[in-house]
Amino acid sequence: MIAQNFEYTAARTLDEAIAQVAAGAKPLAGGMSLIPMMKLRLAAPEHVVDIGRLKDLNYIREAGGAIHIGAATTHHDVESSALLRGKCPLLAETAAHIGDVQVRNMGTIGGSVAHADPSADYPAAMQALEAKFVLKSSKGERTVSAADFFIDTFATALDMGEIIREVIVPVEPQGVGTSYQKVVQPASGFAIVGVAARVARSGGKIGMVRIGVTGLAGKSYRALEAEKALEGKAGSSAEIQNAAALVAQGVDANADLHASADYRRHLAIVYAARALTAALARSA
Repeated sequence: MIAQNFEYTAARTLDEAIAQVAAGAKPLAGGMSLIPMMKLRLAAPEHVVDIGRLKDLNYIREAGGAIHIGAATTHHDVESSALLRGKCPLLAETAAHIGDVQVRNMGTIGGSVAHADPSADYPAAMQALEAKFVLKSSKGERTVSAADFFIDTFATALDMGEIIREVIVPVEPQGVGTSYQKVVQPASGFAIVGVAARVARSGGKIGMVRIGVTGLAGKSYRALEAEKALEGKAGSSAEIQNAAALVAQGVDANADLHASADYRRHLAIVYAARALTAALARSA
């Protein structure tokens, strides 16, 4: 289909973009989420403001013990960043799983996060990394945690007039192992189920574990009970399986033509075990 008529503005500065969004314009970065929805008439903005060319939104840098990523940074740049590969490998690994080469070259981290597709890859990593999002509007800025940002299917904590300016992820301490494992939907590249894991050992025991899940429910989430079950354990195969079994507990699982709710729950357990096993193998 063809999108309905709309006004297009290419913002020259971040302040100009913010002013346009405050006036009701829809921000456009890579277009990998918004344009398909417009073509299907699932979104019909009257005015679109292009923020994808703003240098103020395109960077990856370390500061204050964390890594700051501009919202217009492409998936390819996240995937190939030497800084992220060395100091936050989970995010780089997750970016490599997104779509195909064309999507990764155009799509942006801020656009993907703001879209909040329940089967997107980034949200699992964001939950496991306990990422933060800097949201900017004409009124100022505020910072929201990943746990509070993803509210429901295609619903986030973004208020009217706000855009994501920056994503903040931690610099991983020495010895933290990470992994992202997914069941890919072949046509779209989205996750039928995806699990991100971070694990650190201390004295032969697991001292820290974080598990982020996408694709299973209407939004991404931290598998807190599974994390608690593994903390303080040695990380044996049986202990991993017992913890993974809790990942889908109490979750209202999605069901569609790709997978039933029961099958998604099963996949979440299997892939949580795989992600945890891989993360443990990479931990020092």
